[in-house]
Amino acid sequence: MTTLLSIADLRVSFKVGKEQPFEAVKGISFDVPVNGTLALVGESGSGKSVTAMSILRLLPVTAAISGSILYQGSNLLDASSERMRELRGRDISVIFQEPMSSLNPVFTVGDQIAEVIRLHEHLSRRKAWQRAIELLEEVGLPEPKQRVSSYPHQLSGGQQQRVMIAMAIACKPKLLIADEPTTALDVTIQKQILDLLARLRESHQMSMLFITHDLAVVGDIADQVVVMEKGEIREQGPVQAVFHAARHPYTQALLSCRPRLDVRPRRLPVVADYMQGRILDANAPQRTPRVDGEIVLEVRHLGKRFELKDGLFSHSYFDAVKDVSFNLKRGRTLGLVGESGSGKTTVGLTLMRLHKASAGEVLLKTESGPKDLLKLSEHDMTALRRRIQIVFQNPYASLNPRFTVAQILTEPMRIHNIGGNERERLELTAAMLERVGLSPAALWKYPHEFSGGQRQRIAIARCLTMRPEILICDESVSALDVSVQAQVLNLLLDLQDEFGLSYLFISHDLAVVRYISDEVMVMNGGSIVEVADSDTIYRDPQNPYTKRLLESIPKGLQGLAIPAVA
Repeated sequence: MTTLLSIADLRVSFKVGKEQPFEAVKGISFDVPVNGTLALVGESGSGKSVTAMSILRLLPVTAAISGSILYQGSNLLDASSERMRELRGRDISVIFQEPMSSLNPVFTVGDQIAEVIRLHEHLSRRKAWQRAIELLEEVGLPEPKQRVSSYPHQLSGGQQQRVMIAMAIACKPKLLIADEPTTALDVTIQKQILDLLARLRESHQMSMLFITHDLAVVGDIADQVVVMEKGEIREQGPVQAVFHAARHPYTQALLSCRPRLDVRPRRLPVVADYMQGRILDANAPQRTPRVDGEIVLEVRHLGKRFELKDGLFSHSYFDAVKDVSFNLKRGRTLGLVGESGSGKTTVGLTLMRLHKASAGEVLLKTESGPKDLLKLSEHDMTALRRRIQIVFQNPYASLNPRFTVAQILTEPMRIHNIGGNERERLELTAAMLERVGLSPAALWKYPHEFSGGQRQRIAIARCLTMRPEILICDESVSALDVSVQAQVLNLLLDLQDEFGLSYLFISHDLAVVRYISDEVMVMNGGSIVEVADSDTIYRDPQNPYTKRLLESIPKGLQGLAIPAVA
C-alpha cells in the first residue's frame, strides 16, 4: 500500500517552568496510507492529539520536536512557516472534537467556509459562497441555501460538526485529520457522521487519520490502527488483526473496558486488571436485571413547557417533556436513553426543581407518607433535597475552581447540618474520598489538579456526603475515556450495593445504559416511547425509534472473545 505520510521516531517534549521537560511523545513511527484510514487510539494523555498537531505544526512554542514527518517526500518539521500555511486547509485539513469552540460565533457558517475557499482557491466572493452551499449540501446539512446564512449557535451539535467537515474538505485535501469528531455526539448522529466521513473519504480519494479513545468506533471506520499509551506505541496493524489477536495488555484492556451489548460481566475490566494479569475466562458470571424493591420515587404525568420569544410582542411554546410517568425502586437503576433534544436532561432537572414543572407530580416516599416535591415550599424542599442528588455530565463545570476539594465537599454538609463540627465534617469527607478511590490528601487540592475521571469521583463524593437515597446521573460518564468510564461505572455499582442507592441514569450511550440499568426507558420528542427490563429491550425492541437507536450503535467490538475480570 502506498504511503502518503510517514512519521519516524517522532519525539515531542514540553518545557514546564524550571522542571525537566515533559516528554509527551516518545519516538513513535507509523505510516498513513494513500486513500486509507488509520486510527490513532488511546486514553487522554496518551499523545494522540499532540501527534496530530505535530503534523500540522500547531504546537506551542514551548514544544521541542524531533524526528521526521515526511509528506510527499519532504519533512514537514523542516518546512517554512509560509509552506505550512499553504498546506494547512489545502493539502492537510483537520476536524476538531468540539465544533462550537472551533467555529467563530460572530460569522455565519457560509462566511467561514467561503473564507477557506477564497484563501486557497482564490475564487470571487460570489463563487466561494456558491461553493459553500454546494459543500453544505454534500455533507448532508438540511436546507443548505438557508443554513449557509446561519450562525453556529443556531445549529445543533451534529449540524455544527457537518459544517466543520464541509470546511475541512473545501479544498479537497489529500489528508484529513479527524480529532475525536464524534465523542460528544449521541449514537445516531455519531453513526451519521461516521458514515459521512467514510463516504467523503471514498469519493474524494483522500487519506484519513482518525483519532479516538473508542475502539468500537475504530472497527466501523478504519483499515489500520495504532494504539498509544503514555506517548508510546503499544501495538499497531490491520484493525481486524489487532481486534481479534491483541498482543499487548493495554490493547486488550481498551477492547474490554467498553460495555458491550452481547455480554454483561458483573464487573467491567479496567486497565490495571490487564496490566496486572487479573483475568478470568469469558464464562464468568454475568449481571442480570434486578426487579424487586419498594418504590421510592413515583413520577406521574410530568410535563415541562418552555416559552419561546418569537419577537418583541409575540411568543410560542415548546413542550420539552410530555406526560412522562415512571417509578424508581430502591436499590435499582432506571436508565433513560434518547437522542439529544429528546427531553432526558429536562426530566432530571425538573425532578430536582432546577426547572419548574408545567404539570404532573413527583412523589417521594417519606416516613409520613409520599410528598409531592413539585408542591413543596422552598424551605420544605431544602430539607428533602439532600435525599435526591444529581451528578452532572461535565465535572469541569460543576466544581467551583476557586474552592479546594475540602470546601466543595463540606459546604453542602454545613448547609444541611451534617456533622457536629468542622473537624467531624472533614473526617467524613476524607472517608468518602477514600470510598470513591481518592486519597484524603486530595482534600487540600483544587479541581484543576485532577483528571476528568478524578473530578467526576469528587462530584460523586459530594453527592454521597448528603447520604442520599436517589442519585440522578445526567450523562455522568459520557465525557470520560473508556477505561475511566469503566472505573466510574464499577464505583456506582459498588456504592449501590453498599448504600442501597437508587439511580436514574440518563445517557445517550445505549451500551453503557444496558450494562448498568435494571430497567430502561426510551425517550423521543419529550415522550416515553418504550419501557422494559434492560435485557428485553435490547433483545426485542418494539418501538421503531428504539430499533433505530440500537442499529446506530458501533458494531466494531461485537462478537469478540474478550475475557471478563474478577
